[in-house]
Amino acid sequence: MLSLIKQIKTGALWDFPGGVHPPENKQQSLKNGLERAAIAKEIVLPIKQHIGKPGNLIVNVGERVLKGQPLTKYDMSFMLPVHAPTSGVITAIEPRTTAHPSGLAETCIVIEPDFKEEWAERSIVENFSDKTPEELLEVIRQAGISGMGGAGFPTAKKIQAGLGRTEILIINAAECEPYITADDVLMQQYADAIIQGIEIVEYILKPKLTIIGIEDNKPQAIKALELAAQHKDIVIRVIPTKYPSGGEKQLIKVLTNKEVPNNGIPADIGLLVQNVGSLYAIQRAICHGEPLIERIVTLTGNSFSQPKNIWTLVGTPVQALLEEFGYKEDRKLPRLIMGGPMMGFTLPHANVPITKTSNCILAPTRREIVSDQHEMACIRCGACAEACPASLLPQQLQWYAKAQDFDKCEELNIKDCIECGACAFVCPSEIPLVQYYRQAKAEIRTRKEEAESAERARQRFEHKKLRLERDKAERENRFKKAADERRQEMTSSGGDDAIAAAIARVKAQKSQSDTGEAPVKPAVAAAIARAKAKQAQAMQQGQTEPDNSEMTKLREERKRQARERKVEQQRNAASEPSAEDSDKPQAGDKQSAVAAAIARAKAKKAQQATTPATEPTDAPVTDAPSAGDAKKAAVAAAIARAKARKAEPTSTAVETDSATQAEAKADVIDAPSAGDAKKAAVAAAIARAKARKAEPTSTAVETDSATQAEAKADVIDVPSADDAKKAAVAAAIARAKARKAEQATAPVDANAAPQVEAKSEVTDAPSADDAKKAAVAAAIARAKARKAEQATAPVDAKAAPQVEAKSEVTDAPSADDAKKAAVAAAIARAKARKAEQAAAPVDVSSAPQAEARADITETPSADDAKKAAVAAAIARAKARKAQQEQQKQSEEKE
Repeated sequence: MLSLIKQIKTGALWDFPGGVHPPENKQQSLKNGLERAAIAKEIVLPIKQHIGKPGNLIVNVGERVLKGQPLTKYDMSFMLPVHAPTSGVITAIEPRTTAHPSGLAETCIVIEPDFKEEWAERSIVENFSDKTPEELLEVIRQAGISGMGGAGFPTAKKIQAGLGRTEILIINAAECEPYITADDVLMQQYADAIIQGIEIVEYILKPKLTIIGIEDNKPQAIKALELAAQHKDIVIRVIPTKYPSGGEKQLIKVLTNKEVPNNGIPADIGLLVQNVGSLYAIQRAICHGEPLIERIVTLTGNSFSQPKNIWTLVGTPVQALLEEFGYKEDRKLPRLIMGGPMMGFTLPHANVPITKTSNCILAPTRREIVSDQHEMACIRCGACAEACPASLLPQQLQWYAKAQDFDKCEELNIKDCIECGACAFVCPSEIPLVQYYRQAKAEIRTRKEEAESAERARQRFEHKKLRLERDKAERENRFKKAADERRQEMTSSGGDDAIAAAIARVKAQKSQSDTGEAPVKPAVAAAIARAKAKQAQAMQQGQTEPDNSEMTKLREERKRQARERKVEQQRNAASEPSAEDSDKPQAGDKQSAVAAAIARAKAKKAQQATTPATEPTDAPVTDAPSAGDAKKAAVAAAIARAKARKAEPTSTAVETDSATQAEAKADVIDAPSAGDAKKAAVAAAIARAKARKAEPTSTAVETDSATQAEAKADVIDVPSADDAKKAAVAAAIARAKARKAEQATAPVDANAAPQVEAKSEVTDAPSADDAKKAAVAAAIARAKARKAEQATAPVDAKAAPQVEAKSEVTDAPSADDAKKAAVAAAIARAKARKAEQAAAPVDVSSAPQAEARADITETPSADDAKKAAVAAAIARAKARKAQQEQQKQSEEKE
């Protein structure tokens, strides 16, 4: 069995699976000769025109550049620089639309040519054999040469990958894409330069065999290559025309019958493939010092009046070429395709620049190439699988790519797709399969880059974490070593271990805090320290009793501060009284309370004409009621007063407003007739005497209570508890006798508070005889009561401005008796008001008498009034006499 090289030399050829035979349409652009395009008014250079990362900018806006001057630089193998194709000024560095299927904008350098064509300094290699392969590769890389067949892989990187392991060097001259004739024309006119480029690459790689694969539809190019390689060890192999025989893997299969492994490169099987356009650029870079700044582009399609191949500068806008070479767009369907009809893509507009990988501008009419805008459903005919040169499953790949199931696409080896478009060419449903594959491959590539970036970040983080831990351990070791050295030095010098002492102090503080001992204030601590010092000094001096003066001073100071705080609290409490306390007058302010009660009573009387009473049982108040209504008014007033007094507290803190209201309600009295005045006067005297006995006489009694407000003329004496009971009994006897004299239909028990309402119904005065008897009985009762009084606590007669009985002293009964006595006094006062006349010589300074006069509407005769006054005076004189005797007896006993 012959070896592979011998088989190749004998002319053996193989075939690849699939493939199609589309119309070639190459003769249109071959009819006219090669021309050179004019320099455009604006050059747009994308900084990325290859597979990999863009170079780093080394120029700025406004800078003038020379032809062939590098505009970017590289710092890694997958970077390539770009060069100025002509001299001029950089007007902008901004994003522009580039020649890419996505139609996205990329960073571009915009140059305004000056048309001087001034070259930058060039480095020419006279004899490439004098340079090492590494030096030649560096020249190739500096020239910015990339694969010019369409892929754009950096040429220097590709050649470097085959160093030392390339056995067969394959030159791709097939140019299988329809319409494109750029490589054909290049081989026809520059065959010698291409062969010289092949020799440079052979010098670098040192392969065992070099093969030129060219399709049989290029007879003139075949002749030119054979003539240029007459005396060279180069095999020119003519292969049948079949699309896509120009693909790298397909050409390897045809010429060597070898297959590139999945996810591998040709260098893995000892092969290397280079395009003829790349070899020509290598020759220009090494032998002439020219970077890749121009190339041959095919302008074809029926929209051009004369299709042809032209030399054009990289960065020339397509629009400039169209205007220069007779382009006439189709009115109904204008299209511009970058590349051929099989692997090309439609440009978004005509301002896209020419790049290093741009080999054709196809401008077909709508009849020349039918638009594939009518995608239909797949009919599962399997024609795409038969036409695939990579033996893939295009139908399933399209399903998964459309569903964005990229993992399945990778399982189906979508990376092996060369995007030749054979599947789409034979698809009866006009499905743009290649577009789905491109999108899926781009997404897979993006995800892979993101995953690699994340992995690099994770590795950096782990390395940083390890570095920090290592630094921490080293730092701790240094500190520990330094501490040991200090400890040893201190030990050797006889000093104490400072670290140990500090640790001991910290532990002591911690233990003290754990025990929960409260911290001592500095002042207290200082005093304690001073006391302890004095005690120690006293002990040293032999004193048995230490000096505790400091502790005593400290104790006294604390007491003083406590007293000040207490006084401050009391002052604050006094300055902010409650709402209830604010309404209560003090016990000692008797006169001001009386004046206030009188003022409130007068104010309420003034409002009665317009404001109804608050009690539901009160009747409207008038100053002068009619005679027929007097009786009813008296009854209603008595009932109201009785209810008010029931609600009054018997303690000294009785509120003044409630008493005043009770007084105001009781002021509407029915005036008696003139004949009853005498009887009423006697009854009034008796009632006043009884009332004085029943009134509470403690010093803390509020002057606003109902009893004190209506009987302010009484001088109060504070008897003892036993005497109070006796006085209450006497008052009860007097009230009983007074009731006998009353002409009432319903007698009331004097000991019960609810009897007040019944008593108030009595409106008629008793007869004259009964009145005298009642007066005598009242005088006897008062005498007996005064005998029982204790003269130890007489009350100053100046306590209230009374007129009728300023010198009379009455006993205060107990709490229960006081309530009963107050009821009886209220009844008596009501009767007395009926008998009083407006002209009666009674002192008007008494508030209750003034109020009563205002309520009397009928004036009795003057004689009756005098008689009543005489009887009252007699009763008061007798009472005073009995009191004086009682005082003398008490003094004799003492």
